[in-house]
Amino acid sequence: MPKEFPRTRRIGEQLRRELAELIRAEIRDPRMAMVSMTMVEVSRDLAHAKVYITLLGDPAGRADVLAVLNHTAPMLRGELGRRMHIRTVPRLEFVYDEVVERGARLSSLISTAVAADAARHRDEDSEPGEPSQ
Repeated sequence: MPKEFPRTRRIGEQLRRELAELIRAEIRDPRMAMVSMTMVEVSRDLAHAKVYITLLGDPAGRADVLAVLNHTAPMLRGELGRRMHIRTVPRLEFVYDEVVERGARLSSLISTAVAADAARHRDEDSEPGEPSQ
């Protein structure tokens, strides 16, 4: 894994804060109210930034929301250039972050396995003819 550079991490966090404000204020699309940015990954040379987003609500609208965000990326980049005091404003690429969905799916699987295990132990303990161990 490459070494994390504090400057790129700081710029990524600042980009995330500024983008959240810009998306809320500048993009007049009701679907953008359900967008949450999880992370911004900035390249070492500050030329590119991947903006990871998740959506609350309908997952079917994911492609539309990503298309809107990637279409407005040049405008957002220009606004970031006016707000931030850095020489190079990274080119923005919006990507859907599946981590939240995977986490929920794994949590559900774990809960199901724990419940099945507990039910099996209850059934084993309630059978009267079995010797105890």
